Amino acid sequence: MKERFKLTPLEKSWILYDIGNSAFILMVSTLIPIFFNSLASSAGVHEDLYLSYWGYAGSLATILVAIIGPICGTLADRNFKKQIFLLCVAVGAVGCAMLGLVSNWLVFLGLFVLAKVGYSSSIIFYDSMLTEVTEDSRMDKISSMGYAYGYIGSVIPFIVCLVLVLMPDAFGLTMGTAMVIAFLLIAIWWIGCTLPLLKRYKQTAFVTAEKSPVSDTFRQLARTLRDVRKEKHIFLYLLSFFFFIDGVYTIIDMATAYGAALGLDTTGLLLALLLTQFVAFPCSIIFGRLSAKYDAGLLIKVCIIAYTGINIFGIFLVSQWQFWVLAVCVGMFQGGIQALSRSYLGKIIPAERSGEFYGLMDIFGKGASFVGMTMVSVVSQLTAGMTVNVFGIQLQNENIAVSSLIVLFIIGYILFSKADKLNKERVK
Repeated sequence: MKERFKLTPLEKSWILYDIGNSAFILMVSTLIPIFFNSLASSAGVHEDLYLSYWGYAGSLATILVAIIGPICGTLADRNFKKQIFLLCVAVGAVGCAMLGLVSNWLVFLGLFVLAKVGYSSSIIFYDSMLTEVTEDSRMDKISSMGYAYGYIGSVIPFIVCLVLVLMPDAFGLTMGTAMVIAFLLIAIWWIGCTLPLLKRYKQTAFVTAEKSPVSDTFRQLARTLRDVRKEKHIFLYLLSFFFFIDGVYTIIDMATAYGAALGLDTTGLLLALLLTQFVAFPCSIIFGRLSAKYDAGLLIKVCIIAYTGINIFGIFLVSQWQFWVLAVCVGMFQGGIQALSRSYLGKIIPAERSGEFYGLMDIFGKGASFVGMTMVSVVSQLTAGMTVNVFGIQLQNENIAVSSLIVLFIIGYILFSKADKLNKERVK
C-alpha cells in the first residue's frame, strides 16, 4: 500500500504564508483596480488613460523590487533572511491597510506601489525558503501545494470583502467604509498567516560573511552577476523565465483592469476571477502530482503553450462570457507554471545561495513584468480611440495592446527548451 504524503509542521507553515499573501494579490487582481477606476473617474481621468496609469504603477513597483530584490536576497543569505522577510511583510500589510483610507487617486497609486513592493519582496525570501523547508524529492509537490492552497485559502477573506463591497447597505455601511474594512481585513489575514512561519522557520543554509555583511553582500552580488553567465543552464533558464513569465504576470495583474477598460460588468469580472481561484486549486495539485510522473520541464512547456493560446483568445475578448472562459483557462495553468518554475530553479542552484539566486530570478521575473505591463500600457495609450476589424470582430485599442504579449511566450518557449536540454545533459 502506498504511503500517504504527509506534510511536516514547517512545510504546513510555509504553505500557510501562501494562503495569507494570496489574499492580497487576489485583491490586486480584482477589487483594487476597480476601486482605482472609481477614484480616477471621479477625478476626471479619461477612461482611455485608466489602463495606462494602472499599468505604469505596476511597472514602477516591479522596477523597485527588481533593484531591491537581489541586494536584499544576497544579504539574506548572510543569515538575515527571516528579519528581511518580516520587514517586507510589514511594509506590504501596512500599505494594504492604508489603501482604504485615501480618496486621491495619485496617493492611492503611491500606496499601492508601496504595498506591492512589500508583497513582491517578501515573495523572494519566501520562495528561497523552499530549499530549506523541504527535500529535493518533495520540492515540486510542496511548491504546487503552496500555490494550490493559496488560491483556495485566499477566497475566504475575499468572499467576506466581496459581500461587504457589493452589499454595503445590508450592513449599514457606505461604500467607502466597506472598502476600509476590506483592506484592513486582508492585511490582518496576511499577517496572521505569516506568524506560524516566523515561529518555525530557522535559516539553516547561509554563507558566512568574510568581512561585514553589507559590503560582502555587494561583492557577492557582483560575483554572482558575473559568474551566472558561466552557469549556462541557470542563465538560460532565467532568461527564458524572463520572457514566459512576463505574459503570465501581465495577464494576472491586468485582467480586471483590461475587462473594466473594455466596459465589461465589474461584478461579473469579480465573480469570474473568483472562479479562477476555485479552478486553480485542484489544477495546481494535479500539476504537483504530475511532476512525480512526468518531467517538470515538459510540464512547464505545456503551460507555456497553453498560455500562448490563452493570450490569443484574450486578444479577441469583447464580451462577458468570453472573460469567464478566459478566467477558467487561466486558472487551469496559472498555479502549475508558477509552482514548477519556482521549484525548477530550486533544483539547479546551491541551497546556501538560494536567496541571491531567487533574488536574480525576481530581477528576471519582475523585469519581465515591467516590460509586459509597460508594453501594454504604451500600446494602449498610443492606440487610444482606435478600433480594428479582424475576422468580423471589432477590436478596441485594449485588445490591440494585449496582442503584443504573444511574442514573449514564443521566445520564452524557445529559450526554455534550450535551457532544459542543457540541464538534462549536465546531470547525466
